[in-house]
Amino acid sequence: MASRAELLAWLNDLLKINYTKIEQCGTGAAYCQIIDSIYGDLPMSRVKFGAKHEYEFIANFKVLQNVFKAKQIDKPIPVEKLVKCKMQDNLEFLQWVKRFWDQNYGGQGYDANARRKGAPDIPATVAPLSTGGSRTGGLNVGGSRAGGRTPISGHRSGSTQPNEAVQHLTAQLKEMSGHLEGLEKERDFYFEKLREIEILVQEQLESENAPDDPTFRKIQAILYSTEDGFEVPEGGAVVDEEEETF
Repeated sequence: MASRAELLAWLNDLLKINYTKIEQCGTGAAYCQIIDSIYGDLPMSRVKFGAKHEYEFIANFKVLQNVFKAKQIDKPIPVEKLVKCKMQDNLEFLQWVKRFWDQNYGGQGYDANARRKGAPDIPATVAPLSTGGSRTGGLNVGGSRAGGRTPISGHRSGSTQPNEAVQHLTAQLKEMSGHLEGLEKERDFYFEKLREIEILVQEQLESENAPDDPTFRKIQAILYSTEDGFEVPEGGAVVDEEEETF
């Protein structure tokens, strides 16, 4: 059974990336491209190598699950464990993927960078980012610093008036942080729903056996519609999936 160092060396050589930890595979992107190196037909445009949030990891694993189903690969994918970016869970799954690759890879050449189409290969290093967590922490730090500065009004730190002002401002910052975190969680919740709808519509429209449904076309048009002032990227496409930023 391959060691962690051997697995990372093989992974980086095959995919032309620079992973330093097994945990980084928890984004799901690397697993997707390993399977693509075998079959060459995985929809890599749907795989987000720059994923930083758990809902983006889940979207990557949904692509992988669809391929497993299409290729009749009888292996459960423990998505809920893998997306937590824990070493042991991802080590066990990567070892299985390596054995599967050894048994099925035909030795054909594989241009990993071309298949990614220049998508960044910067994965999460330990665990998915908690929505709003870093911003909230930053605001709290700012509030604590304010207590150690000389107030603009010119009062010294021994005065009760500036201390009360600092406490009031700190309370306001905490309230705003909580409100911001709630808004971001709500945004991410609806984004995940829209992403699931987008994948479903794309699968239906790209299916060779499914008839061209105008309803799906209309839904896709709504999903990709833009607002006034939005600049369309060069090449005419509204947004390439691998360049989406939310």
